[in-house]
Amino acid sequence: MSTRGNTETDLRPFALHPVMTIATVVATGLVVLSGRYGFHRDELYFLLAGRHAAWGYVDQPPLTPLIARFSADALGENPTALRTVPALLTAATVALTALIARECGAGRGGQILAAACCACSGYVLAVGHLLSTSTFDLTVELAVVLVVLRLLRTRDSRWWPALGAAVGIALLNKQLVLALLLALLVVLLAAGPRDLARRLPPDPRLPLVAVALALLIAAPTLWWQAAHGWPELRVAHLISAGSGLTGRLLFLPQQALQFSPFLIPVAVLGARRILRDDTLGWARPVLFAHPVLCLLVLVGGGKPYYPLPLLLAITAAGCEDLARRARHRRGRTLVLAAALSTLAALPLLPASAASVTRNLDPDQGEQVGWPELARATASGWDAVPADQRSRAVLLTANYGEAGALAHYGPALGLPTPYSGHMSLADWGPPPPGTDGPVLLVHPAGRSHLERSFTGCRTLARVDNGQGVDNHEQGAEVVLCDGPHQPWPELWPQLRRY
Repeated sequence: MSTRGNTETDLRPFALHPVMTIATVVATGLVVLSGRYGFHRDELYFLLAGRHAAWGYVDQPPLTPLIARFSADALGENPTALRTVPALLTAATVALTALIARECGAGRGGQILAAACCACSGYVLAVGHLLSTSTFDLTVELAVVLVVLRLLRTRDSRWWPALGAAVGIALLNKQLVLALLLALLVVLLAAGPRDLARRLPPDPRLPLVAVALALLIAAPTLWWQAAHGWPELRVAHLISAGSGLTGRLLFLPQQALQFSPFLIPVAVLGARRILRDDTLGWARPVLFAHPVLCLLVLVGGGKPYYPLPLLLAITAAGCEDLARRARHRRGRTLVLAAALSTLAALPLLPASAASVTRNLDPDQGEQVGWPELARATASGWDAVPADQRSRAVLLTANYGEAGALAHYGPALGLPTPYSGHMSLADWGPPPPGTDGPVLLVHPAGRSHLERSFTGCRTLARVDNGQGVDNHEQGAEVVLCDGPHQPWPELWPQLRRY
């Protein structure tokens, strides 16, 4: 049974051609710039994880590594191939933002402006440039918000299965959608029983179908996490501990900076419109869910960008009012937002300038220096006596180093790298018979890994050649005589999240 309020005919026509033009321009620009620097450390890890396909990993569900594997198999193992899917997802994000504006009553001008604001957001461009879990998460969470808005506006029960499917797919990539749903549920329950009954359909069957559908789609990765003791919770705890007091105090400023300071006034317009326009009263749960989600993320020690899909939806709601204002004002807003966002999030400048731009977006600097790290490691491997190489082990401190050596290493004569970091710990230990020398690669100043081995001496240091002070600049290549213990005994001690 369906309980319907407003219908599709109450909405203004979708500005398909101009919105898709904006989406196409953004996607094309992302593809053109995709190979300017190099792989990001996470992308190298995803490539490696995709070769060890599983229903889950200690730090994430399976979807992003599977996308990496599919992209590499279909298009080649290079940055442009890996970043084609993110570019397409960004195009979908632009279209979804325009649809959210339409859902909130925007006409052609408001929809186009919403698509343009989305395309000018630093966060949207940053996650569109790289393959990351956040890339898919932004798109699918916007889809969830769109369906929720449609449910609140129309009270049409037929949208519940679509919501369940979107949530299930989101759970194959990340669990953040659960925090979004919790924030929405808190707001709806706080609205009071009468208001809740007015906003949601009374028929409980299709909501239950939505829950069942979401669980069915996500069942394999949920089962994997349960069977392995929910390691993602341990990783989340470490992320929370790493944010500290400073991270929490800077939460809102960082969120505004990542989104784009020039778009925050548009979001304020959206919030004011939802609050003051009685015809948009049904959308207020989405508005109020943003501060609730911010509070949940702050308490949990999450990242400032976690609530940005909701902020993007609120911004879309403000585009109708802005579209009616002076053209030069909205044009200036978009130009300033686009200029800041592209410089901060995209590799427009020479790689040597990443030392500056990484202050706004640290991911910029993490795309520089991986071939140099592999070559420095190869020089260290050459120091291993030829008659001992069959018994030697290549060990890295983190997944970025392991991913880089797995990608660039074979052409340089390097063996399979091992690491105790994240899911790489599950792919070890080294095989029997590898009781010879150990070549270690670890970031500068982090020599604790050497304590498990004897006779360690530094052979080389990594120089990315661009003067970029990133995580691996100055990384050490260290040759040790061997481990203190047999690998099966030592390996559990090397596990690190």
